[in-house]
Amino acid sequence: MTVSQLTDLIKEFLESSFPDLTIEGEISNYRPSSTGHIYFTLKDDKAAISAVMFKTRSKSLTFTPQDGMKVKVTGSLSVYAQRGSYQIIVNSMEELGTGNILQLLEERKKRLAMEGLFDSENKKSLPFFPLKIGVVTSPTGAALRDILQIVKRRNKLVSVIVLPCPVQGNDAAPFIAQQIKTANEFNLADVLIVGRGGGSLEDLLPFSEEEVVRAVAASEIPVISAVGHEIDWALSDFAADVRAPTPSAAAELAVPLLSEVKETIERSSNELIRGISTKIDNYKILVKSFSPENLELRFRSIEQPLLQRFEDAKDSLILSMNDLLTQRKQQLKIATNTLEQISPKTILERGYSLVFDEKGNIVKNANQVKPDSKIIINPAKGKIFANVESLEEQNG
Repeated sequence: MTVSQLTDLIKEFLESSFPDLTIEGEISNYRPSSTGHIYFTLKDDKAAISAVMFKTRSKSLTFTPQDGMKVKVTGSLSVYAQRGSYQIIVNSMEELGTGNILQLLEERKKRLAMEGLFDSENKKSLPFFPLKIGVVTSPTGAALRDILQIVKRRNKLVSVIVLPCPVQGNDAAPFIAQQIKTANEFNLADVLIVGRGGGSLEDLLPFSEEEVVRAVAASEIPVISAVGHEIDWALSDFAADVRAPTPSAAAELAVPLLSEVKETIERSSNELIRGISTKIDNYKILVKSFSPENLELRFRSIEQPLLQRFEDAKDSLILSMNDLLTQRKQQLKIATNTLEQISPKTILERGYSLVFDEKGNIVKNANQVKPDSKIIINPAKGKIFANVESLEEQNG
């Protein structure tokens, strides 16, 4: 028999024996296609079977299938001869609940989050120009080849240190965690990329194990988690400093383009030179303002208003003094006229005279002199010496 003949017999036997069946299982490796068909794996704890639901049937779904979801599907077995594999063609699907793995991961995620392993304030920034990139992954996987190719293309000055480990299976988690610790212990890299290529939920489980998540969170070296494809996730994504959708994207995040770095340095250098030149020009202008001519001009500009104020104050003082002198002269003139009006000399000039007795006392009353006594009469001008002949007293 040829391979084709044997496969045809198996195909005829299986498809005719299981034309209609209903099975329960957990969805894994869910892959919707752009054509509308959905591909996934149904599994339990002991076995797995491939499944496909074509577009005409998937339109009737009232929910969105996800990895880890428990479902009941109805369909028929089909043999895919080109690959020598069998699968179930799903006609209808009902949701039963969340799968054990997904439920376990959700519980673990909540517990580790409560410990603060996923807190954003603990995240470290990626270095601007790392010189060494550490990659914790399988040494034979496509993820490593993609990373090496992208790093070489983006920046040949950056070296890559591979920390090999299995990335699938029950024994993978301890190796992954140990390599992360080794990189930190010997300071092997500036950035760590921890991850692998795409796979089913079960394939990615090692990166959700608690010891791996704790090693990622405790790393002093910034960690980029790159597990699977964009739709895949692992708990290490939440603990890492940066999450990349793919290993290739992680390499692009970790390694800057050398041309962009050179351009940034050149732009910064030009800005620095322009800034220094501007400061020098400003200082030259400032120093120029302290030349003897400018200093004298500035001094004059300060002195002139003060001199003007001094002159104004002096003129005001002289004017005030002149006004005061004029007032005083006027007052003196008035006082002089007043004194002259009441002066004895003025009175005498009007025809009055002063009479003195022999002792020089002013005679105010006739009783002050006696007959035959001598008196002196002072008119306005000169003196008259006379003798008293008789007296006439005035009573009352």
